[in-house]
Amino acid sequence: MGALMNADEFLKKYGLDETEERNDHSLRGHAWERAQHPGKPRAGSPHDWEDWYKAQQDSASQDQIDDK
Repeated sequence: MGALMNADEFLKKYGLDETEERNDHSLRGHAWERAQHPGKPRAGSPHDWEDWYKAQQDSASQDQIDDK
């Protein structure tokens, strides 16, 4: 009878081990994703929103300068 292989050996044998990046579903992974791809905040204090709106305006005015 043949020897049994574990899951990692199976994935390596059939080339499935590193074809896709493994997603980190931890709190740290989600925080890292938000830090790399910031979007509109979903919550926060009024001060957080003021900072976000100011950053958006600064970004828009910088884009207009770059277009000229």
